Amino acid sequence: MIWEIVFIPGAQEMLQSIKDRRIREKICERIDGLKEEPEKQGKPLIGELSGYRSIRAVGQRYRIIYRVEGSMVLVIVVAIGIRKESARRDIYSLAKKLIQLKLI
Repeated sequence: MIWEIVFIPGAQEMLQSIKDRRIREKICERIDGLKEEPEKQGKPLIGELSGYRSIRAVGQRYRIIYRVEGSMVLVIVVAIGIRKESARRDIYSLAKKLIQLKLI
């Protein structure tokens, strides 16, 4: 089964804000890989991000946070960015804020 990939507007902006074209292309390739069996890829997240999954891209540096909507055959990409533990701009911290503000 082939899944449809959908970006929320904020995730599309996050992808476009990455200046290096090669990194953007690698991230896009990784996202395209989610078209087949996305529920078996990445790891399920816990806590406030429960219900979402995360996969690594570009040499383990970037994370792609997404949700699988099984009833609609849909993968929703909600955030893309760098994992910086304990940093304000950490992609997981940003995703939590977006969820708390109900922007996702």
